[in-house]
Amino acid sequence: MSSEKTRALTRRDLLIGAGAGLLLVTCGPARAKRSEGEGQVTSDYDPTSHFWGYAVDTTRCIGCNACMRACRAENDVPDGYCRTWVERYRIDERGAVDVDIAKGKKLRFTPKSGAVVKAFFVPKICNHCTKSVCTQVCPVGASYQTRDGVVLVDEKRCIGCGYCVQACPYGTRFIHPVSHVASKCTLCYHRITRGLLPACVQACPREARLFGDLNDPTSKLNTILRQRRYRLLRPELGTHPKCFYLGLGSEVI
Repeated sequence: MSSEKTRALTRRDLLIGAGAGLLLVTCGPARAKRSEGEGQVTSDYDPTSHFWGYAVDTTRCIGCNACMRACRAENDVPDGYCRTWVERYRIDERGAVDVDIAKGKKLRFTPKSGAVVKAFFVPKICNHCTKSVCTQVCPVGASYQTRDGVVLVDEKRCIGCGYCVQACPYGTRFIHPVSHVASKCTLCYHRITRGLLPACVQACPREARLFGDLNDPTSKLNTILRQRRYRLLRPELGTHPKCFYLGLGSEVI
């Protein structure tokens, strides 16, 4: 064993060790924001009585991106990044799949030419996995799951190492360019603990996004999950995601 003294791992060491290859979820505009966490709940809110989940009905999404604009405004998402986004799928007669997202300040899809035999939109967000990988790899416990099943980031603890960004199999995290800590969808935790819907759900004109309590057997979300067939993204990873997809095409992974 080396006789050299073992030195403490500093924030700078972790940032260097993480390297420059951090994965970034990119898309539409905005700015820096406050820390999200259980400390923002109202005094009469009981997190132990809820277990929040989410569903996306891809047969209803029209790609208007109202959800992205609402999220950007509600959470001050920085320019070039997003907490939620909508993918456009275009399949030609040969079965080739083209996927893109809306870009620019107006969050509009770029017009494309060519024959298309099938097209649809797929909204994506953090899956708030029951067995989330991001919370397991965080070296300081900044990524955590609340008692009501929402995966959050404690911005005061986060050191910006980016391990959670790289570990997330759904590409839903990024390092905030201003605060230099991990950022992601929080299901608008500051809203749902006050009895409000997430901003993206409230903004959807087609009710393509659904939010509800999985602990409540009579909730709209549980009712729909009993009545409709749904898919999970990458269930083979064993993360137990809580974002359920209705009518999802086989082209989506």
